[in-house]
Amino acid sequence: MNEFVLEINGLSKSYGKKSALENIDLKIERGRIIGLLGPNGSGKTTLIKLINGLLTPNSGAITVDGSPIGEKSRLAVSYLPDKTYLPDWMKVKDVMKMFEDFYENFDIKKAEDMLGKLNINGEERLKALSKGTKEKVQLILVMSRSAKLYLLDEPIGGVDPAARDYILNTIITTYNPDASVVISTHLISDIEKVLDEAIFINNGQIVLHDTVDNIREKEGKSVDGYFREVFKC
Repeated sequence: MNEFVLEINGLSKSYGKKSALENIDLKIERGRIIGLLGPNGSGKTTLIKLINGLLTPNSGAITVDGSPIGEKSRLAVSYLPDKTYLPDWMKVKDVMKMFEDFYENFDIKKAEDMLGKLNINGEERLKALSKGTKEKVQLILVMSRSAKLYLLDEPIGGVDPAARDYILNTIITTYNPDASVVISTHLISDIEKVLDEAIFINNGQIVLHDTVDNIREKEGKSVDGYFREVFKC
């Protein structure tokens, strides 16, 4: 088994004349939780969509769990987008069944257990749920797949602070130890405690990729504090 769950070489993506990512190289080991951190418009979502096969790069190569982007890599990736995407008319339990039918690596018993712990009624239609509860349902769907790479775009942005610890604990305890989790967020202080590594991205380029411990030791401050210093925010 390759030690890297994700390998990216010379990856570039542009929209017309606007460059979104420029010549990115990146390797992510298995069993890691990584924060993908950067200002708005820095290229985070574009990078995640490229890894998930939703966009086509202008140049470069991406390998997930040893496979180039394609059918095998898509099964290995479990992706949480930054916007709700589920049909409002469906009941929560029907969405669960849809995922079970669509993904062979979806564990519906795990999903139902997480629903119960968050007191979400499977009989409810999505349109009756709050924005935060819908986002919890989406996270449950994503984390109930036995994937090799979890890509979470703003997983706690719309939930109340009381639910964040449970969600972060869910992320830590439910993913395959041979897998890795990439979390894109602007709420760095909320997720820093669960991170093994941090990637800083700006203007389509990776400006830092290091362990959280190394950043704290070298810079003498938290990842959140160093991020604010680097990006002046």
